[in-house]
Amino acid sequence: MLGGIYIIQAVFFDLYETLITEWEGDQKKATYSVAKLGLDEQVYRKAWAERMDRRMTGAFENHQCALEDILKSHNQTVDKSIIDEIHLQRVHVKTVPFLNIDSEIINTLHLLKNMNIKLGLISNCAPEEVESWSQSPLAEIFDTTIFSYKVKYAKPNPKIYTIACEALQVAPQDSIFIGDGGSNELQGAADVGINSYQATWFRQSNLHGDVFPKLNSPGDVIGIVKSKLEV
Repeated sequence: MLGGIYIIQAVFFDLYETLITEWEGDQKKATYSVAKLGLDEQVYRKAWAERMDRRMTGAFENHQCALEDILKSHNQTVDKSIIDEIHLQRVHVKTVPFLNIDSEIINTLHLLKNMNIKLGLISNCAPEEVESWSQSPLAEIFDTTIFSYKVKYAKPNPKIYTIACEALQVAPQDSIFIGDGGSNELQGAADVGINSYQATWFRQSNLHGDVFPKLNSPGDVIGIVKSKLEV
């Protein structure tokens, strides 16, 4: 409280399904195939899922290393040319959502900046998933970017949120977090004292029921921040 006025100092956003989306209706905007690896699809999917935490926290240096690990664990030959081909396909698929950023999201972020609100990104991701981040118009707007693979912690681990708050030099209780709710990210933020809100403008979700307030459009964030102004 300063001079009888309290203002939210920072807003943290999730990336996928909050600032960008991989979906167009019920279908992915872009897909790729791993058939050339020579593994049964279900076997591959299981192996890929089993490595989720390690991929998100940087245990694998890159996407190619994760693929090599899957192949070796199933006694399959590692063909680096095929791995590189699949890698390039995945990078393309992960780039597509960055090509068309919703104008309301951009406008909302600029309005928050004009209100002297610090902006932070907290994203669970592997390196190849955000290779196009630096070319995105979003990159220049944010004051800090916390990628899980870089900091070695992934949501909902409390450490990733405290790292983000420290980067912006704000207290958790002076911040809000906006995310679609995947990876139990909303509860993770709430557990460290950050007020959490569920973004539903891209995909409706009942992951958390009515535990966290739902926002129907990016512009709703402005109303939340203004509502925290107390005289």
